[in-house]
Amino acid sequence: MNRYIIFSLIAAQQLFFPCYGQEKSIELEEVKVGGRRYHRAAEGALSIQLLTADSIQKYQAGSLMQTLSRLPGVSAIGIGANQSKPQIRGLGFNRVATVENGIKHEGQQWGLDHGLEIDQFSVGSAEVLKGSSSFLYGSDAIGGVIRLSPPAELQETGFKGQFNLLTKSNNATFGGSLQTQGRKGNWVFGGGFTHLEYGDYRVPTDTVYVYNYAVRLKDRHVRNTAGRETHFQLRGGYLSDRFSSIFYLSNYHTKFGFFANAHGLEPRGVDTALYDKSSRDIGFPSQTVNHLKLINRNFIDLNTHKLWIDLGYQKNYRQEYNNYTAHGYMPPVYPKDMTIPINLERLYDKQVYSITVKDQFELATHRLTIGANGEYQDNRIDGWSFLIPTFSQKAMGLFVYDQYKIADETMLYGALRYDYSHIQTSPYQDWFESQLEDNQSGRIVRASALSRRFNSLVWSIGAAHQFGDLETKINVGKSFRAPIAQELGANGVNYHYFSYERGNQSLSPEQSYQLDLSLTWSPRKVFVAFTPFFNYFSNYIYLNPTSSYDQYYGAGNQIFEYMESRVRRYGAELKLSYQPLKQWKVELLGEYVRSEQLSGAKKGYTLPFSPAPSALMDISWTAKNSKHFKETYLSVDCKWTAAQYHVVPPEESTADYQVFNFRAGTQLRFSGSVLQLRLQVQNLFDKKYMDHTSFYRLISLPEQGRNFILSIGVPFGKQSRS
Repeated sequence: MNRYIIFSLIAAQQLFFPCYGQEKSIELEEVKVGGRRYHRAAEGALSIQLLTADSIQKYQAGSLMQTLSRLPGVSAIGIGANQSKPQIRGLGFNRVATVENGIKHEGQQWGLDHGLEIDQFSVGSAEVLKGSSSFLYGSDAIGGVIRLSPPAELQETGFKGQFNLLTKSNNATFGGSLQTQGRKGNWVFGGGFTHLEYGDYRVPTDTVYVYNYAVRLKDRHVRNTAGRETHFQLRGGYLSDRFSSIFYLSNYHTKFGFFANAHGLEPRGVDTALYDKSSRDIGFPSQTVNHLKLINRNFIDLNTHKLWIDLGYQKNYRQEYNNYTAHGYMPPVYPKDMTIPINLERLYDKQVYSITVKDQFELATHRLTIGANGEYQDNRIDGWSFLIPTFSQKAMGLFVYDQYKIADETMLYGALRYDYSHIQTSPYQDWFESQLEDNQSGRIVRASALSRRFNSLVWSIGAAHQFGDLETKINVGKSFRAPIAQELGANGVNYHYFSYERGNQSLSPEQSYQLDLSLTWSPRKVFVAFTPFFNYFSNYIYLNPTSSYDQYYGAGNQIFEYMESRVRRYGAELKLSYQPLKQWKVELLGEYVRSEQLSGAKKGYTLPFSPAPSALMDISWTAKNSKHFKETYLSVDCKWTAAQYHVVPPEESTADYQVFNFRAGTQLRFSGSVLQLRLQVQNLFDKKYMDHTSFYRLISLPEQGRNFILSIGVPFGKQSRS
């Protein structure tokens, strides 16, 4: 068996079973950037990209998803400067699953303004699986998966850690992070603490037009976008080659404001003098989020069988605050007898219980895996404003996966999965009376009791073959996604989207068919990866703007309704790197995605938030190591993004733009100590532009201006041996 298949078998095992009992294998097959690289062929036949913790810190942006957006095919729906949600090949929200420590992260990811509650300082590696991964993770993975892992555990008794300080000029961020890990025999432990505070971020303009109303910005700062984040995490357990059980406990807390002039339809009524007194205060509207997560991962080696058992509990508690404003028939003065606090606009309290069980065994030349997972969600609501009902959801899936080696250079993959889910929503009626069409007064029922069951059978077939330096992959399959509570039962004003949203109780599960190809060529000084794809949805669920306007709750907001249509999607990513000299490297990253609705009210249009074609060129120089300086680098990159004219009304097109970035860093060594220094200058020339996937692009608010980022890292303790 040659070295390509050895790498393939290791990586295939890691795809389904990131073994916390076999860290030495993980360390040995770390992906290296530059030089000769053996692509990890057996992540099935899926296209996958990896960022290590060092790369995450090197390219660090306001949030983890903004950092990952440097990868071709990955973008972020930005929510200001420090919050975002992921997109893979133009699909986001509940179509992309984020998996941390083996458990699917569950928050309120359906919301445009709801960021991902993940601390990028605590991530050891981030893998992006592009293309449908429903056969791996079930519903919500129809567009891809972002898989996050902790740092590899120490291989010997010892203790190490790193302290990081961070500051950013654009929004006056300051804060730091302490990450530690240790080992005593077979017992491992670790933890971390991160705290960041930031002010209003700055944009390269002094005026923004909200519904044609000119909003002046003091000192070009987007008022009321300050915030703070605090995250702590602990982990510990027993680790050996045959058995491991590790617990992970984390709590993520954040509070941040929304642009005060763009919440609802009242840009004229904002007390700008009050907000402009300080760029660091957090007024209304704002939200506070607390995400608690407890995970237990277990591995048992029974010689002929290898078992993995993952257990998880999550609690996402989100409070949205705003000054009480009466719309429609709401009382002009907030009633004194209300038990809901006057400033609590909405509250979501979500608890999630998860379990995954896998068994891997050999059968002749087949490596078979059978498994099951289950999840229970309970989401309660509160507040004086209504959008989605209280709901509970049960889901379970059964799958079988086969890896079949037909030759030293050729692997075949096949998967079959069955999923079942049941969602129930609770009835809700207004707390105030409205004037009905028959001139009678009454409390309008906004949500009725709903019970829907969904099931689906999905499959995937793929192959990977190595022709010397050329690696080829092909994967075809069917995926699905069950409708969520918002799509089924929404009935209220989405102030962040400036719309009235109405669900559709008759929606069917999304069905998707996909074809993914991957060609990777890696001779001595060159690396080329080309990954085209084709995707067909028989019933894509989307939010359709209608010609009707709400008269009860939103002062005339346009009504949007959830509908279904057939959709065709296709595109490709390109990664090319060339190292002409040992210390120089040139890298080109490109991406293109095109979507078209083939039926429904928006036939012929694309999908909302479709990223524009883009290309990024990076030129980097690495110095030779010396006595006091190690891993010194300089790099400059430019990202060209084309205009996006393919929009869905009421979306507006965005112009093309070019943005330059600069990076430099080194490890300073003196008296046996190490000091890591990193400097970034993002948007080097303070370019005014709008990203088509940005949350605030809806009101033509440009992206943040020039931003200096300085980070200082101080590693300490005993480092693990590879």
